[in-house]
Amino acid sequence: MLGIAALAVAAALLPLHSLPAAVGELGPVAPVVGVALGTALLMALVPRTPISVACGLIFGAELGVACALATTAVAAATTFLAGRLLGREFLLRHAGHRTGRTWDRVERWIAREGTLAVAAVRSFPLAPYGLVGYAYGASGVRVRHYALGSLIAGTPSAVAYALLGAAVGGAGHNPLTYVLLPFGLILAAVVTIRTRLRLRAEAAAAGDASGRASLAFTGRRSPSGPRPR
Repeated sequence: MLGIAALAVAAALLPLHSLPAAVGELGPVAPVVGVALGTALLMALVPRTPISVACGLIFGAELGVACALATTAVAAATTFLAGRLLGREFLLRHAGHRTGRTWDRVERWIAREGTLAVAAVRSFPLAPYGLVGYAYGASGVRVRHYALGSLIAGTPSAVAYALLGAAVGGAGHNPLTYVLLPFGLILAAVVTIRTRLRLRAEAAAAGDASGRASLAFTGRRSPSGPRPR
């Protein structure tokens, strides 16, 4: 926790506006430094969208996309591992009882949806990417569901924003950007609708089961023949 706080303080104090130019002057090692720096910023809870845009702005379309994807993958793995090490009990101990009850519902949703639950949250462009990684690491989500969901949702958005940054840097607009940008919102909407339909079906099934149990209980209590006089 202290490490995360230290990274956040460093990100707040660093002259972020001058980092792209400084990284670009490092020569052949610039992409490695860019990925390491982007990973550290994501771990410090800096939003992912400007980092992906900066990758394209600094390194151009092809190399910028590669750096954005690498940054996304490394940060996803690092924050998840940190969340696993901190553990669910640590999270709930610092979050309070109300958050604990909410977290139980979230974990049940994750258990039902698996990969789609991870992908839906990862798809929102303004979601705190690092915080989501910590939270999923502290949850009971399976590693393969987390990895696949992060890959499904993280790849299109990383590519789209890196290409957008490259376009701002003068590389020209790529039509692929406008194809990938709405992907996250569509995926999140699909999972939301699917979850609501499933919850309604489960509620209806629970109501039917309760009704049948009530009728069966009433039938057992009712006399089968005429009452004796």
